[in-house]
Amino acid sequence: MSTTAGTAPTVRRAPRPRADALRNRERIVAAAREMFVEFGPQVPLDEIARRAGVGNATLYRNFPDRADLIQEVVVSVMCRTTDLAERAATEEADTFEALRRFTHAAADERIGALCPMLDGTFDQDHPELHAERDRLMEAVETLVDRARQAGRLRADVGVGDLLVAVSQLTRPLPGTGCLNMDRFVHRHLQLFLDGLEAPARSVLPGSAATLEDLRGASHAS
Repeated sequence: MSTTAGTAPTVRRAPRPRADALRNRERIVAAAREMFVEFGPQVPLDEIARRAGVGNATLYRNFPDRADLIQEVVVSVMCRTTDLAERAATEEADTFEALRRFTHAAADERIGALCPMLDGTFDQDHPELHAERDRLMEAVETLVDRARQAGRLRADVGVGDLLVAVSQLTRPLPGTGCLNMDRFVHRHLQLFLDGLEAPARSVLPGSAATLEDLRGASHAS
């Protein structure tokens, strides 16, 4: 800050990131998401930079270490998935169709394949991560509650049941490539969704999985 006699102090503002710098960052995150799904979170960062079409220096300038990049990818996927849930709730008049649309869209985000990264070394208590997780949980809970209240969703399932199933059904089987399993994912999700629709055709054992159950499992891991 500088001043001269009779003039107000000049405030220096931090420059905004350039548009090309923001695009580079977005390309890095998109490439990292794809490669984490295909090869796991230990894929070489140089390969991510190559797929993103940027130099290694650009990648490391944005993400000094692997944990920073993994955290950004997880937050990005959560944000995108929440947006999908909110759009489905807004655009679908039938509450169960909104739930069905979201479930298939969440599968395309490959959230199951990315779940193992939640056990990584990045800061799992980061405020941004917590905020996006809470926003996602609230959006999915809204979809489930609306479908249940409308009598379209069987009464003995909870939001945790949906999230656990989507995670499991979109996670590749051991020894298989994720991309090779794509042709089965939506088929199996449809079978699962048919089982959620009311009226129920059987009595489920145990109790419905809740958000508290999922949070407890996350902390335990």
